[in-house]
Amino acid sequence: MATPQDAHTEIPHPLLRKPVRDIASGTEGTLMAVLVENAAGAGQPEHWAEIAYIRPVGGGRELSTAIANIQAIR
Repeated sequence: MATPQDAHTEIPHPLLRKPVRDIASGTEGTLMAVLVENAAGAGQPEHWAEIAYIRPVGGGRELSTAIANIQAIR
């Protein structure tokens, strides 16, 4: 699993630059990056996770979600 020294490291992913859907929100777009980030709330112990960034169809602000929430759009 990720550790603090991996923070903000980009992770290779087979769906990078491809159309995806965030199953948590239903947002569709392009997977722009997957980064290792501390996902803990303020005052909580560190919790390192792989976070996906999706640029919505038509552009706009990128959405972040857990990498497990990403599925390819066919």
